[in-house]
Amino acid sequence: MARHPNIPPIIETHDHEYRGSGVESTVAVAGHPLHPVIVTFPIAFLVAAFGSDLGYYLTQDPFWARASQWLLGAGIAGGVIAAITGMTDFLRIKRVQARSAGWIHMATNVVVLGISVLNFLPRIDDPVGPILPLGIVASAVVAVLLGVSGWFGGELSFRHKVGVIGEQDRTTS
Repeated sequence: MARHPNIPPIIETHDHEYRGSGVESTVAVAGHPLHPVIVTFPIAFLVAAFGSDLGYYLTQDPFWARASQWLLGAGIAGGVIAAITGMTDFLRIKRVQARSAGWIHMATNVVVLGISVLNFLPRIDDPVGPILPLGIVASAVVAVLLGVSGWFGGELSFRHKVGVIGEQDRTTS
């Protein structure tokens, strides 16, 4: 017999979701959801931007500033593609819209992209100047928010069975 997890009050759950077969993603290839595949690169790039900002802070080597500039640009570009796949599922799967995890995951990612764009724009002409102090703080905030967003994305997948190959109808769950 499977043990039902101890769930904090902020996260709603339903036994039929926890034990059910799941709700397939609306953006998938051969039943495999694309969103979890696509998000890995923007997450890595945006977290690495914080690391390279920290590298610049510690060494004052402009290499790290240029690395941050490229990582932010690549993270934003990949993040937009990931947002399209995630938003498609958000709009088309009722279970995602009906759970706080879906709203928190989506809103946090919108904030992440917004902060990243605001962090990137001043670096276009000057990769070094904007890093201290605001750029490194913005990169750190984005890295933390990505952890929060990832937690709630995991809630959607693992607790609410969104993006899990199953037999339930995605429009009714």
